[in-house]
Amino acid sequence: MVVLPVSAQDSLPEVNTQDPYKMVEQVGNRTFERIKASKDDITANPEILRDIMEQELLPYIDYQYSAFKVLGKHLDMKKTDRETLIEYIRVFRQYLVTSYADALSYYDDQEVVFAPAEEFDGDKNVTVRALIRDGDRPDIKVAFKVRKSGKADEWKAYDMVAEGISMLQNEIKQYEPVMRTEGIEKVIEIMRERIAKPIQLKSLDGSTREAD
Repeated sequence: MVVLPVSAQDSLPEVNTQDPYKMVEQVGNRTFERIKASKDDITANPEILRDIMEQELLPYIDYQYSAFKVLGKHLDMKKTDRETLIEYIRVFRQYLVTSYADALSYYDDQEVVFAPAEEFDGDKNVTVRALIRDGDRPDIKVAFKVRKSGKADEWKAYDMVAEGISMLQNEIKQYEPVMRTEGIEKVIEIMRERIAKPIQLKSLDGSTREAD
C-alpha cells in the first residue's frame, strides 16, 4: 500500500464535512494532487490507484447508501441473513474502490475547476459540479452527488456523474436484473470478478495506456 509521508499528511487541512462544496473540492483536489504526485509510480503499477481511492476518497463516500441503492426493491431484508448482507457491503466497498480507480485512470495532469458554491441550508442532497480541462480538448463535465447523513450529520458523496452518465445508475442497471433473477449471492460473485481484474490506465478517448 502506498501512503503519503507523515509530514505531508500532517500538513493537509482537515476536510470540512459540514459544507458539501468545500468537502468535495478539498477531497477532489487532494485526490488529484495525490495522483499527480504518484504519476511515475502509477505508470509503473496502476494498482496504486486503488490505494489512493481507498485512502483519499472512500472516507468521504457513503458507500453503504450506494450499496443498498444498487440492490433496490428486490432486496428482501427479512429473507437475507445478516452475514450475507455484511459480506455484500464489504465486497461492494472494494468494488467501489475499483470502480473509482478505473474511472480516474485517465487522469494525467489535467486541470480540475470546481463550480462556485451555492446556498444549501436546509438541503439534504446537493450536486457539486466541476470541469476537467485538458488543453485544446473539449472540457469534461463532472458532477459529484452528495447527501447529508442524519446520524453523523455530515456530508458524503454517493455518486459521480461524468458527461451526464451516472456511475450509480450504471451499477443499478447492471445489477438490478441480476438481483431480481439470481439474488444477492450472484451480485457478490460478479462484483468479486470485477475486483479481481487489474486496473488499466486509459486516455481521455477511452484507449488503454500501457504501463511501464
